[in-house]
Amino acid sequence: MAPPAPVGGRSWLPGTLMAAPAILITAFVVIGGMATALAQSLGLFPLVGPPSLTVAAYAAQASDLPVGIGLSLAIAAASTVVACLVGFTAALVIVQGRWCGKLVAALGTLTVPVPHIVGAASVSLLLADSGLLARLFNAGGSWPELVGGPWWIGVVAEYGWKESAFVALVVTGTLATRAVSYDETAALLGAGRLSRLRHVLLPLSLPTLTVSATIIFVYSLGSYEVAWLLGRAYPEPLPVMALRLFNAATLTARPEAAAVAIVTTLLSFGAVAAALAYLRRSTLWR
Repeated sequence: MAPPAPVGGRSWLPGTLMAAPAILITAFVVIGGMATALAQSLGLFPLVGPPSLTVAAYAAQASDLPVGIGLSLAIAAASTVVACLVGFTAALVIVQGRWCGKLVAALGTLTVPVPHIVGAASVSLLLADSGLLARLFNAGGSWPELVGGPWWIGVVAEYGWKESAFVALVVTGTLATRAVSYDETAALLGAGRLSRLRHVLLPLSLPTLTVSATIIFVYSLGSYEVAWLLGRAYPEPLPVMALRLFNAATLTARPEAAAVAIVTTLLSFGAVAAALAYLRRSTLWR
């Protein structure tokens, strides 16, 4: 006869102890890196000269930071919306269990491990004014500026394509385990497809969609390679600005790069805090 399950608040202790080494190493790397960047941005960890508390690194980029913040938030928000819409639609197709759903699931599984830099190169070859689609339609000079254009369409398209596969696979797991029985019950009671989507599938998927959207938003906000390859030279998103300042020839630009990185980190923490506050009020999450 198996022993009874532990009762009380100590049932979490074995799992916490097993995960503690990985958590401690990750926390040391993340917190140590953030503390170093913060100290460098405030002049407390200079590459040359004596340390001195100052906000000169933030003031030096005061004219470009608002533009970079707005652009980074816009790209991350648009990419998150596109990825969630496409991914949720794909998850609905996958859950149906038909041959098209199996095909979509296979394509999503193949898409997830593709690195973003490879995806950016593929999008460039597909959507650029000399790319595959422009040649296929023989557009010539009338092809719109999808790559390097004013609306950053190529960047949003790459993030939307790559991250939609992640959303689809995560939401499919939720729908397959929690929503199928409710959907079938609602169908037996006479609910139509739109009613089941609105009152059953979407509410049950909302916590998972929120978590996935937060991950995508934070990643799109802090990633530089896609915006660097597919975007314009100016204005710059925050990660591209930080990379340019970090690689500058003058050492005085390093604190400015750290300041931009700290601003990006604070925006990411704000997005995570907002998502957690929403989930705490969600009855389905509880």
